[in-house]
Amino acid sequence: MSHAYIVANVKVTNPEQYEEYRRLSTAAMQKYNVDVLVRGGTTEALEGQEPARTVILKFPDMAAARKFYNSELYGQARKAREGAADMTMYIVEGV
Repeated sequence: MSHAYIVANVKVTNPEQYEEYRRLSTAAMQKYNVDVLVRGGTTEALEGQEPARTVILKFPDMAAARKFYNSELYGQARKAREGAADMTMYIVEGV
């Protein structure tokens, strides 16, 4: 069975404002029973540019990842993040 993962590379530009995003995104992750595999932590670039912060979330499938991302609660988190971070985020299907 394939799982889906939301992967985010984040550069926090306003740490104080980003805390509100963290609070709201954590609530959304709890509500949608998201498996948090990576949330911050030490990184070591092997090739290319090292990201400032990496997040990897595991979902049962692509539909569940989209449901989380498009939820009202995570939408509030995204709104709180505006101007607090530069983010690249995507869903990838995997094992």
